[in-house]
Amino acid sequence: MSDERLLSTFLDLVRIDSPTAFEAACAAFLARRLEQLGFSVHFDDSATQTGSNTGNLIAELAGTGPGVLAFSAHMDCVEPCRGVEPIVAGDTVSSTGETVLGADDKAGLATAIEACTRLIESEEPYPTLKVLFTVQEEVGLVGAKHLSAEDAACDLCLVLDAEGAPGAIVIAAPTHYTFAASFIGRASHAGVAPERGVSAVLMAAEAVQRMRLGRLDEATTANVGTIRGGTATNVIPALVEMTGECRSIDRPTVEALRAEMEDALRAAAEAAGGSVDVTWKLEYEGFRYAEDDPFVALVSAGVRDAGFAPSTYATGGGSDANVLAGMGVPVLALACGMSGVHSTREQLTISDLQAITAICVAVGRRLATGV
Repeated sequence: MSDERLLSTFLDLVRIDSPTAFEAACAAFLARRLEQLGFSVHFDDSATQTGSNTGNLIAELAGTGPGVLAFSAHMDCVEPCRGVEPIVAGDTVSSTGETVLGADDKAGLATAIEACTRLIESEEPYPTLKVLFTVQEEVGLVGAKHLSAEDAACDLCLVLDAEGAPGAIVIAAPTHYTFAASFIGRASHAGVAPERGVSAVLMAAEAVQRMRLGRLDEATTANVGTIRGGTATNVIPALVEMTGECRSIDRPTVEALRAEMEDALRAAAEAAGGSVDVTWKLEYEGFRYAEDDPFVALVSAGVRDAGFAPSTYATGGGSDANVLAGMGVPVLALACGMSGVHSTREQLTISDLQAITAICVAVGRRLATGV
């Protein structure tokens, strides 16, 4: 039975250790399965830049109908993810509680393998199939950022890496900036001559007070994540390092917020008589699709074909979909049913795994028939 095969593939995958940068064993398993299906499989040279023990896995199989459909998922898992032993209890799969389960994103990997298998085995037309299995997603979408335009090219890419019930479609995700700021003051003895010092801690505290943080509107957030510095309780601290971020689905909003946060950092340093060095990094671009976009309509129709109700939502998080969208790839992220991700409470229902697989198959048939 194909449902039994799907579950078996998922259980096999979660038992393979694949922490970030050590995805090779998982990649080898996936490559063997894809080659058995007739895919042409190759690994890009991203390992030389990412430091992973394998590159991104890219595979392609010519279809019997028009269109090119890509499935994307990532091969790395967050720690603790070594020695996962899945427990099946009724409809639910979980870990023993000592590790994560790894449904993020081995549910996506298993779904992609099974959806491709079912499309190939069926007597109906199917599009040319691609898979894009990436490394180091969990530490900043690193693998996806090294995909080539040629490897990523397709008519539609489904990123199988979102929480929520199958049938939910991510149609918007934010542009994300991070910053690193170094406040530079002047050290002095805190008990003998505090007036001779310039406190970098006070600068950092003042900067935080000047910023708008948290949820600023339904599409925009900002945060200060770390503050580190100082050497001893009796020394006026001369250096404090701060990191933070801002993100918004609305690009003009995030650009204005980034400028506002930098102004706060610089004003705080100037007011205290010190200085600050600020470095910003664009982590990834955002994307937004209209509810009536043709790609959204196509996937929604596939959801209905599979017997489920489609829904759409915007997320405040990023995924490989952001990177692919920034490359100009038509891409949507799909909810896979995983819950409790990045924790030892992570779990996945078998029925949700079956549902997202059925949805992917239905979308493939829609694309190949042009319906």
